[in-house]
This record gives sequence, C-alpha cells and structure tokens, in this order.
Amino acid sequence: MIRTMTIDEYEAVFDLWINTPNMGLRGLDDSKEGIAVFLKRNPETCFVAVDGEAVVGAILCGHDGRRGYVYHTVVHYNYRNQGIGTALVNAAVAALQKEGITRVCLNVMESNEDGKHFWTNHGWEKKDFLGFYSKSITEKENLPLFETEKRG
Repeated sequence: MIRTMTIDEYEAVFDLWINTPNMGLRGLDDSKEGIAVFLKRNPETCFVAVDGEAVVGAILCGHDGRRGYVYHTVVHYNYRNQGIGTALVNAAVAALQKEGITRVCLNVMESNEDGKHFWTNHGWEKKDFLGFYSKSITEKENLPLFETEKRG
C-alpha cells in the first residue's frame, strides 16, 4: 500500500536509506529535523510503501511552484522488481500534477547504477547539457555524508 509519509515513519525510512548504497545522504538535511521541515513544506507529495506495518519503500518529493524535485527514492532490496518503485513515483508525480507542476527533476549519484537504470527505464532522461552546482549557505557545519551499504 502507498500512503503519504509522516515524520513518525522517519526512523523506518532512514533505515532504508542508510542500508541502500549510493543514496547521498547529508547529516543536516536528512536528519529527523531536516526531514520534518521538508514534510511540513511538502505534506502531500512524499510517500511510503508499506507491507503490513513495515515500511518497504519511500520517495521524497517537493516543488518550488515551478518544478518538482524527487529525492531519496528507495525500495527495500527484498521488495524490488514488484512495482513498488513505480507506484511510489506515480503517486509523487500525480501529487505534483494536482498542484499544477508540469516538469519534475531529480539527481542520481553517478555511482548508482541501479538508480540510473530505474529512472531511464521509466522514461526519465539524463540532461548532459546541464551542470549541477551546489553551495552550503548555513553557518552550521553541514554534517558529512552518511555511510550507506547494501544489505539484504
């Protein structure tokens, strides 16, 4: 079952992220506090997939009024290739469309072969003509990337 994500599911979702290689997690942004802010701003566009009481997949999605952005799409290794990732993406895209968004963007770590394969197979196109730039604008030190590893 797919449903909107709440902060109460953070620990289960974080466990999926931390046990999935190449997620590119940041300590400050992906902390419980950081995700709470994201969910408050995007309450209808972030989803989890559940099997009984277990969270087996998640997608963070939001928008700035012009473009939608997908972050940290994950499905537990044992639940892959069952349509869960597709269902999560479809739910997020439908939620963005409902809010009037017409284009969605995402980033995939270059080392994330599974992720690149998933997105390409679902009709998403890599834009080689775009460069990705980033700058931290907080005086707080942004915690380093969390280490992720493959389990399952």
